[in-house]
Amino acid sequence: MIELVFIACLMLDNGQCKEEKLLYAEGSLMACMMHGQAELAAWADRNSAWRIERWSCRPHDPTVADL
Repeated sequence: MIELVFIACLMLDNGQCKEEKLLYAEGSLMACMMHGQAELAAWADRNSAWRIERWSCRPHDPTVADL
């Protein structure tokens, strides 16, 4: 499994940021990197109050809990 991980911050409050993840059941890191911008654009359209600061793709590690 691959995850697209990104940091999103509220447009009206730069200090309020959160980490979001989108999971890909199938695919490679290269596919995530190639299609990640389209996924992020769709997320941004649905969440217009938030701005995406940075993003990356990585293998999903189910043993790491979200904080």
